[in-house]
Amino acid sequence: MSKPPPPPPHRFLVKPVIKILLLILLCSFFYHLSSYTITTNSNPQTNSNDQHSKSNFLCPTPTLINLSRTFSTSLDYQPHHTIALSDDQHSSSTQLQFFPYCHNNFTDYCPCQDPLREKQFDIENKFYRERHCPHKYEFLQCLIPKPVDYRTRFRWPTSRKFAWFNNVPSQKLLTYKKSQNWVQLEGDRFVFPGGGTTFRNGVKDYLDLIKKMVPLKSGNVRTVLDVGCGVASFGAALTDYNVLTMSIAPRDIHEAQIQFALERGLPAMLGILSIHRLPYPSRSFDMAHCSRCLVPWTDHGGLYLMEIDRVLRPGGYWVLSGPPINWKTSHKEWEREAENLQKEQATLEDLAMRLCWKKIAEHGPVAVWKKPTNHVQCHQKSKLWKFPRFCNASDPDAGWYKKMEPCITPLPNVKSIKDISGGALEKWPKRLNMAPPRIKSSEIKDGKNVIDFDQDNRLWKRRVSQYGILKSLTEGKYRNILDMNAGFGGFAAALSKYQVWVMNVVPFDASNTLGAIYERGLIGTYMNWCEAFSTYPRTYDLIHANRIFGMYIAKCDIIDILFEMHRILRPEGTIIVRDHIDIIVKLKDSIAKMRWKSKIQHSELGASHPEKILIIGNSIEIS
Repeated sequence: MSKPPPPPPHRFLVKPVIKILLLILLCSFFYHLSSYTITTNSNPQTNSNDQHSKSNFLCPTPTLINLSRTFSTSLDYQPHHTIALSDDQHSSSTQLQFFPYCHNNFTDYCPCQDPLREKQFDIENKFYRERHCPHKYEFLQCLIPKPVDYRTRFRWPTSRKFAWFNNVPSQKLLTYKKSQNWVQLEGDRFVFPGGGTTFRNGVKDYLDLIKKMVPLKSGNVRTVLDVGCGVASFGAALTDYNVLTMSIAPRDIHEAQIQFALERGLPAMLGILSIHRLPYPSRSFDMAHCSRCLVPWTDHGGLYLMEIDRVLRPGGYWVLSGPPINWKTSHKEWEREAENLQKEQATLEDLAMRLCWKKIAEHGPVAVWKKPTNHVQCHQKSKLWKFPRFCNASDPDAGWYKKMEPCITPLPNVKSIKDISGGALEKWPKRLNMAPPRIKSSEIKDGKNVIDFDQDNRLWKRRVSQYGILKSLTEGKYRNILDMNAGFGGFAAALSKYQVWVMNVVPFDASNTLGAIYERGLIGTYMNWCEAFSTYPRTYDLIHANRIFGMYIAKCDIIDILFEMHRILRPEGTIIVRDHIDIIVKLKDSIAKMRWKSKIQHSELGASHPEKILIIGNSIEIS
């Protein structure tokens, strides 16, 4: 039988107790060594950088504890979570390949109102002047250049009267409208004296005449549509009455008129009455106005006047000046036959009566009609008239590439002849924060209710205060603001105390809240952001994009949306993007290639929530 193996040699380090004791001894040794190093290096003449490097290398924890005693004990509770996304992540601009600039011919490029593209479409009913957007393969992948010697615009309210010539270097209006006093050139700036086609001596006297027929100071008239607006002198004058005017005109031989309006800081967009409805919901405007706007109101069976009726609120006013009004004294000036003008006015009067409008008055060159507050009597009268009929099975709010129909848009039913269809509105400014009738009556789909509206109001007041733009708002840096996904208009309402206006855009296929926005006394339009907006380049100071990229990521290339935002933003403007962090990361390289600076910060939902805020621009201010 073999002998058992000898026992292993004694190894005291293998025993666990001895291991633990040795570890404690080593930790104590290095702890005291670290403390000794800090003490010996605490001499005031010792270099502070050497002190930090030595102590941190030896033992970080005790070093930080000792160093904290040398600083103030006051704590800073302000957020410090802003992260740079552009310059800090690119060591030099040579590593970044910027998007190229387009040719200088594209300085005033409007993709959907391109004069070259217009030639492809029918001239009947001026259809060629409507929106005709390029195909995907025709989209520009370049940056629209600004004019030579472009300057920061005049701030409001100075901009109402002045604009730099180099920002809108066009003298066509000086030639075509010289006798009508639309605009003058003084040195390096344009001056807007307040003239117009019908009010050559100034808009003040013109408004004084209208005030005798329309209660502009009552608070009942808040939103106005000005068709064929020129340089928007009418809308500019109405700002004195807290009236917000949507000024529209086509891009024609006077191509700079809308551009002038926006440069002045006035709400305006390219638009025309042609084949399709205007991009606004029914019952939007308290007043509609035309001052010799050259719209053939009595042609096509009164189609265009019926469109005005659609967008006019119950009890709203239609103001018309120019042919055929006052034809007896003006027919020679217009170079028109008096008999023809007389027949035209008779046709106009008959059409207005068939729409159930009531003529308020006619003084000099101005006539005013009023739309009924409901259609109770109008339905009764329509039984006697074969034309026009009431529209059937047509969404009255549809305003995106929806063809006009020669019919009366019916108003919502009422219980009494004294009731206002759709509900009565509060006077301005009380209506701004009151739940709109369309929400109270559940007219808006998707279950939107008064509770949602009130929560949205409070939410956007809080968010605006956190954006860090309050200083710029107070100082007048922003005037023209675009909200790409307006919802209930809460963002615009939160800005109402500042001297700004907001174009509230509701995507055409989203929940239709645009009617409620108008009932609040705000303005806006329908839009498909896979296409270009109906405006000139460099016309908005601030663009707010709430979840717009996430909404469109499966519909079109979101980089094209970014190019469009670059086109319409002023060179010194700012963009606020609120979206999922994955979307923001997807955008960051393209943002840098556009020569923009950008910063990201957490939303009010906190650091752990994926929704983030991205601030973009050439001059970024974040508190």
